[in-house]
Amino acid sequence: MAPKPKKAGSKKKKITKAERLKQLQEEEERRQKEEEEARVKYAKEEMERLEKQRVEKEKWRKLEAKDLERRNEELEELYLLEGCFPKAEKLKRDDRLLSQRKPSNIFILQWKHYIQCDGSPDPSISQEINTFISLWKEETNETLEAVIAKSKLVLNLIGKLKLILLETPPYDLQEKNIIQYQGSILELQELLHLKFNMATELLLRQASTLADVDSGNMEKVIRDENVTLYVWANLKKNPRYKSVTFSETQVGFEIPRILATSDIALRLLHTHYDHVTPLGPAPAASQEPTSTVTHLVKDEAKGIEAAVSKVLQEESKQQENESNSVHEEETKVEEPGDAEEQKNSVQEEPEVKQHDLEMKLLSETVLAAKHWKTDGISNVSHKSEERLITFSLETFGPVTLIQDAHVNMPYQSWELRPLDVNKVLLTVTTVFMEIQIQIKENFCMLASIKLNNKKHYSILEEKWMTPISFILALKEAGLNIFPTRHSHFYVATNYKLPLVEIKAYRQMALLSSAFAFGWSKWNAVCDSKKVVFQVREYLPKEEPIQNPNWTLLMFSGDRAQSLRINENSEAFSEALKEETEFHSTLYHMVKDFASKEAMRYIRCSNCQFIDSVCHMLLSTRLLSYS
Repeated sequence: MAPKPKKAGSKKKKITKAERLKQLQEEEERRQKEEEEARVKYAKEEMERLEKQRVEKEKWRKLEAKDLERRNEELEELYLLEGCFPKAEKLKRDDRLLSQRKPSNIFILQWKHYIQCDGSPDPSISQEINTFISLWKEETNETLEAVIAKSKLVLNLIGKLKLILLETPPYDLQEKNIIQYQGSILELQELLHLKFNMATELLLRQASTLADVDSGNMEKVIRDENVTLYVWANLKKNPRYKSVTFSETQVGFEIPRILATSDIALRLLHTHYDHVTPLGPAPAASQEPTSTVTHLVKDEAKGIEAAVSKVLQEESKQQENESNSVHEEETKVEEPGDAEEQKNSVQEEPEVKQHDLEMKLLSETVLAAKHWKTDGISNVSHKSEERLITFSLETFGPVTLIQDAHVNMPYQSWELRPLDVNKVLLTVTTVFMEIQIQIKENFCMLASIKLNNKKHYSILEEKWMTPISFILALKEAGLNIFPTRHSHFYVATNYKLPLVEIKAYRQMALLSSAFAFGWSKWNAVCDSKKVVFQVREYLPKEEPIQNPNWTLLMFSGDRAQSLRINENSEAFSEALKEETEFHSTLYHMVKDFASKEAMRYIRCSNCQFIDSVCHMLLSTRLLSYS
């Protein structure tokens, strides 16, 4: 057998000791060289970093010195601009004094009331409203059609009285006036319901003459924009007619066999207003407050911001002690005066007499209780596309559909942009809807609603109202985007310091004639002492831009700055945008990049318009609830 061939190179050459030492020496020299290069590189980078830091600190120091140097001048200019708020408040107060018929302007008011010539009383004057109530009480044998027609006037009078209580500052209300207005509201509500009962009784006396040819029973439907009334009388007593649907409607009911053969009448009174819940507490009368504000916001105690500021301060304290007061707050929210839900009431009555079955509660005898219950309601079914709800009742009584007051909170996004001189569009997007509000001078209007990206019509569209009236109307329509002082217990909020939030809204309102503002995701990342939002110049009637260039601003109440990051950045940073400075106010911050035309629009803005924009921003709390 032949021997195996030897593999080439299989025998390694032996390294001598000298060569080994040389190799180690070379490796050590290479290591030392690399370490030296790394040390030099680190030292160089550290020097560059320190130099860059020194330059940045020096730049920041100069910016701070420059800001400090012009701070008093900027704040003084802002104070002059914010003079529009007390001016607008004075105009509103003058209007209130005019409506209250002070002796000095009695002739003007009497002439104004005379030329209106609509026969309606002034609800703020006790003699006129008492005369109206007394005369209506004396009227008898009124038909349901007549009562429903008159209900428009009555509801209008109630609305005016509620607005007086809401719009008038506490220091302008006397205790006797509060008692008078609340008493008139209750009297009008009770009298209206009494008139419905009397008219229904009158109708039932004529039931046999109004019998339906097919069923032999009486059926009547009367409706207008505020009330829909359904009346059914069982004249035939046919046990086969257990299911009744009012003609040309989807409203109906089923009755058990024992009632189908009995002498009964049933009335469904469907109101688009709440006639069951007691009145909420009115603001307590007090003396006119003295100013308690700092030199930065000298007029903050006046106007609409004063009330909101107090609410925000209370909310701040509540949030700090939230863990200790949740149980107490859950009790408070059930009080009838808090109005935390929007209601459409349906009064169901088996037999219409003077002693109708209904819940009557007294806003001094009931402190805390659940007035609306689900007891006795079963077989509930909701067909959303048909907008049809069916349910079974064990007993007759008031039934209400209650909407979660916070269903639209928190908001997903928002935008405020100019439309014309003294006219802006506020868009608020929630999980369920997009609502657009136009603000013009001292009026607001619902521009459009989209539900699930589809246009939805509302009777409130194209109707201009004062801010408070507008907010009440939206709430009653279930379009609630207005947090209350309890809302932070039910919604995950992005809490911001009250004073920072108020200052931001005031200055945004000042700039709203020529600048658009928008939601930023970074507002939820920065701390509670700062707010972040987008801004860009947007002159009225400007053509919409497909991808507008927004500037990201951060504001802390006494400092505004442009941020280096944008909405698409990976992380939040407070780094200052290149080639920009910071200022004491938003006004002076945007002035750095604003056109002359934009500043001209701002200086020409109407004080009532600015006040209304600020009111709406304060009412929606966009920076805390989105």
